Amino acid sequence: MQKLKIDIYSFSYKKTGIPKDPSIHGGGFVFDCRVLPNPGREEQYKKLSGLDTEVIKYLSSMKVVNLFFDSIKNIASLSIKNYLERGFDHLMFSFGCTGGQHRSVYGAETLFDFIKNTFDVDVEIHHIEKETWIR
Repeated sequence: MQKLKIDIYSFSYKKTGIPKDPSIHGGGFVFDCRVLPNPGREEQYKKLSGLDTEVIKYLSSMKVVNLFFDSIKNIASLSIKNYLERGFDHLMFSFGCTGGQHRSVYGAETLFDFIKNTFDVDVEIHHIEKETWIR
């Protein structure tokens, strides 16, 4: 039996828009991280990304951010368990923000780590805007 494959994307609503599902199933979950505080508007974080320790500390220190991602982890857990029980082979999660550099990257990485450490599935992460990040 094939393992469940999970693709996780970060993207920019402004630059590329919501990623297309590469599987034949379509769909998945799209989470709008623009609801969260934006580190990209703070001078000290502009040239960093959601992969950098400073941005991770900034976002993870906020209650609203933790509540947002706790909810996403719950949705992901329910979905993954259901997909595994039903023998499905693909699931997709996407995280969007304005530039695809800070909040969406942090979100994709947060869910990636959670899934990788919780479930026996194949999980891959894709940062669509990585080549355009401000450096």
